[in-house]
Amino acid sequence: MSTESEASLLARCRRGEADAWDELFDRHYAAAGRFVFQLASDFSREDVEEVCQEVFLAVIKNLNSFQGGSQFQTWLFRIAANKARDYREARHAAKRGGGQATLSLNAEDAETGLTIDPPSHAPTPDVDLLNVENAGLVRLALDQLEAPCREIIELRYFGDLSYEEISAALELNAKTVSSRLSKCLDKLEAIARKIFSREKSGVIPSNL
Repeated sequence: MSTESEASLLARCRRGEADAWDELFDRHYAAAGRFVFQLASDFSREDVEEVCQEVFLAVIKNLNSFQGGSQFQTWLFRIAANKARDYREARHAAKRGGGQATLSLNAEDAETGLTIDPPSHAPTPDVDLLNVENAGLVRLALDQLEAPCREIIELRYFGDLSYEEISAALELNAKTVSSRLSKCLDKLEAIARKIFSREKSGVIPSNL
């Protein structure tokens, strides 16, 4: 991988240098894929790739709006979260229900040679709700949160961003990030407990 700085690489992309765009994609495509996969573990490999294509198209169209107030990858993850959500909503609107496709984690993309290789879904100490066994129900709970809460949780736990990175991305001070995250996790837990309770009792939520 090139040792060229991110700022220099982005400047070359803005000048329209094709090899710079190739380098940018090589640096960030796999990370974007892992992030999208964690946001929606029911996505197939094809779903993840389609979302990633939309993400990078948005990057190409909107790179000039990125002012460098946060790391590029933080900005990229915010776009990815929005594109993944739009894709899920469009898919559910087009076809309710249906089977889930199997995601091959080791297969390489024929065009890019890249693999998704999602990391472990092991729970974190401060939010044991986010684990692979309940991924679908947690996703349902997240979708019921208001947008600010959903975004900060996605960036912290799916994007694995530090408080400082979230602070820069959302233009909040670190103390506000910590306080908001704590409150949002409480809201998520309350919603998730209701959903998990219905699931255990065999009652399917009406909006599934």
